[in-house]
Amino acid sequence: MNIFITGTDTNVGKTTVTAGLAAVIKNMGYSVGVFKPVQTGAVEINNEFVSADIEFVKSVNPGILTGVSYNFKEPAAPLLAAQLEGTIINPAKIKHDYEKLANKCDFILVEGAGGLLVPISNNFLMRDLIKMLDLPLIIVARPDLGTINHTLLTIEAAKNKNIKILGVIISGYPPETCDIAIKNAPKMIEDISGEKILGILPKIENLESNPSLIRDIFKEHVNMDFILNCI
Repeated sequence: MNIFITGTDTNVGKTTVTAGLAAVIKNMGYSVGVFKPVQTGAVEINNEFVSADIEFVKSVNPGILTGVSYNFKEPAAPLLAAQLEGTIINPAKIKHDYEKLANKCDFILVEGAGGLLVPISNNFLMRDLIKMLDLPLIIVARPDLGTINHTLLTIEAAKNKNIKILGVIISGYPPETCDIAIKNAPKMIEDISGEKILGILPKIENLESNPSLIRDIFKEHVNMDFILNCI
């Protein structure tokens, strides 16, 4: 039981969604792993560059198994970040690392970098990686103006590669908003695309100091039964 998590853009909440899904699934009694194929914008800890996203996931899921194939310092597209360090990303290595972690867990969540058309290596995009790993997809979208276009484009890009879409999670939603665009975007995305809105998450603060908070919020705001039944 494994899922790939992508975003309609960078900084839309993929890591929060990944951490939250892991927390809920782990609480159900499954052993869960989180895999980050490529981290750009890595942070330096104890003289070593590590994945900031994985560090966050571990902070709200103590003891969880994780894996990263490549960590790059520059916050850029994986292809460019690798070139700046004189490295070529090898998709076969990513697949090997993913399978190694998957053999240790009941459930693997794979978090991408950026969106579906981000280049990983020459002529190999993020959606090609999803197709290679043969994983169903959850799309994380932002709530504000422009998200209909970004989300529909992402859905179309996935469908063009025959990637199974589980649905869309809107992240960082302002619950008291009076903005007509924000209030109507989720339904319009669902109606136009035919893909399910799996959840509408409010902005979540201070998760590191309260790890159980993310699990409770996801249980309330995300249709976990639907996700698990689709896999």
